Amino acid sequence: MDNLSIIKDIALIICLIVIIYTSNQNIKAKRIIQRLKAGPKVVVIGGGTGQSIFLRGLKKFTDNITAIVTVSDDGGGSGVLREDLGMLPPGDIRNCILALADIEPTMEKIMQYRFTEGSLKGQSFGNLFLAAMNGIYGNFEVAVSKISEIFAVKGKVLPVTTEDIQLCAKLRNGNIICGESNIPKETKNQKSKIEKVFLDPESPKALDDVIVSIKNADIIVIGPGSLYTSVIPNLLVDGVVDALYSARSLKIYVSNIMTQPGESDDYNVYDHAKAIIDHTKKGIIDIVIANTQKIPDDILTKYEEEGSKQVLLDKNQVKKLNSMGIEVLEDGLVEVRSNYVRHDAEKIASIVTALALRE
Repeated sequence: MDNLSIIKDIALIICLIVIIYTSNQNIKAKRIIQRLKAGPKVVVIGGGTGQSIFLRGLKKFTDNITAIVTVSDDGGGSGVLREDLGMLPPGDIRNCILALADIEPTMEKIMQYRFTEGSLKGQSFGNLFLAAMNGIYGNFEVAVSKISEIFAVKGKVLPVTTEDIQLCAKLRNGNIICGESNIPKETKNQKSKIEKVFLDPESPKALDDVIVSIKNADIIVIGPGSLYTSVIPNLLVDGVVDALYSARSLKIYVSNIMTQPGESDDYNVYDHAKAIIDHTKKGIIDIVIANTQKIPDDILTKYEEEGSKQVLLDKNQVKKLNSMGIEVLEDGLVEVRSNYVRHDAEKIASIVTALALRE
């Protein structure tokens, strides 16, 4: 074979390599464009009202949302269904589904409707709907997935585990209290703060999808929500902390604005973050987002009458958090609606998505 033929063959091979490489790059580029259109992958870990409020703001910035929700609730309508039907508590799951759903306002009102009389008094229609789906499919995870399809949910809502778990607390006086709804009551009755919380059984297995979602996230948000009864219970499920620790994405904790009577009395921002680390390990919080906006005096007085105070932040706390390798982002994050203090969900969502895109 002469040199010219060899050169032609080499040129042909190079052309093929370029074509294949370009084709692969085009596929990668299309995937990146599709992903950018959908928005960053955000995982939100929590439960309760705080989580669902934040999700409503977050869905305006991204479609790639995974809400990981605690299933330790045993009070109210959820507790009744849990005891009567042996199913996981549906309340927090329902609220997250509706927060991310694309449905008519009338349908949302129906799903949130609570019966006021008879044997169903206090029970919400949405809880019953989830209970029916659970009965049809015989699997809570599948039921949540199916109802999410029906309501065109942006992203996914996942129970952190499908095992039947109970939340317990060891108080500083040494007493053990079991049952999520009992814990705040007993801390007040016994005038003893929470030393630590734990699950019974101790190491329930996390859903595989929960672990995969954490590992594949662009950014992970812990909270907002009740510290000991909504946020920390998720982190006690087997596999969650290890997944968070090994995740390469930023891990953000959104601190509460107000303390909760019988749960986080007199806590500041540092106390909230430290409680999480004490129940897990260092390295699962990279950034704390904290409110610095003063709450109006008339609203604050109303909360103080109920035993709740504003969660404050000062330079000493920032210094201690920085020494633990945690960055602190401070901003005015308060929204007051109908005399209730809430996080400004859209503002936090804009901060979170900006951080995700920066990364």
